[in-house]
Amino acid sequence: MTMEQRMVTLANGIELAVVDTGPRDAPVLIFLHGFPESHRTWRHQIAHFSDRYRCIAPDQRGYGRSAKPAGVESYAANNMIGDVFRLADALGVETFTVVGHDWGGAIAWGVALTGQKTRVTRAVVANAPHPGVFPKLVWTDRAQREASQYFRDFRASLNDDLLRKGGLAPLLGQSMKSIFADTMEPEERAALEADWADPETAIAMVNWYRASPVFVPPMDAPLALPADYKPLNVPVLDIPTLVIWAMDDAALSPANLDGLAENIPDLTIERVHDCGHFVTWEAADRFNAAMDAFLARTGG
Repeated sequence: MTMEQRMVTLANGIELAVVDTGPRDAPVLIFLHGFPESHRTWRHQIAHFSDRYRCIAPDQRGYGRSAKPAGVESYAANNMIGDVFRLADALGVETFTVVGHDWGGAIAWGVALTGQKTRVTRAVVANAPHPGVFPKLVWTDRAQREASQYFRDFRASLNDDLLRKGGLAPLLGQSMKSIFADTMEPEERAALEADWADPETAIAMVNWYRASPVFVPPMDAPLALPADYKPLNVPVLDIPTLVIWAMDDAALSPANLDGLAENIPDLTIERVHDCGHFVTWEAADRFNAAMDAFLARTGG
């Protein structure tokens, strides 16, 4: 599927490459991709929904043809959250449903919590941990801590030379690269590898991890919250929310679903079995069906 992008300049001067398709008077879905992908994460969803929704899918800052500002601080979550609202403003969008996967899901949580009931009417989050759950889980859940050790590698400045010489692929390693090998269309895989090969893009992608305040302890640290642990004060998310979770995700434990209902009164959880992390395209039909049912239930 060909998805034409155009450059959109935000009020803060950041330029994003954006797909913007579908009826202009229709309800708006803003799709936020994760690591290490692009707007094309959403190719199946845009094809499915763009006949009746205005579908907006940017390459987030640091990715694709979008701006890649220097410095780790440029990739703090509040900057990306702000980008989403500024993008909506630039495109004349007042209210929208936010849809996110992986890091895009992390930003979607922030967008939903910030703009609930004013700008954001609904949230759809796929395999992206809630900000009140994940920072605790890496301390208390052995499986999640082990799965998150790559955070520590991505944050190590010793890997900067590797990124500058070989792009992202050497840092990803064979185990993560193989996630895409058999299930992704060859042309999509080629497009990803072209993005990964650019050193500037590779460093920007890794800066998302370096800017995150989440601390991932080493495996030999006690499997318990430290005495000085201070949980984030995350407000209740009081808009309809759909969480789609691929249950065979090697990076994120299903334990991330535990306790979500305490923080989200209108919560729907769709568990997708026999599917890995990249649920948007690994199980596109099931993803789209879950979104269809949720959107219909919450006002179309």
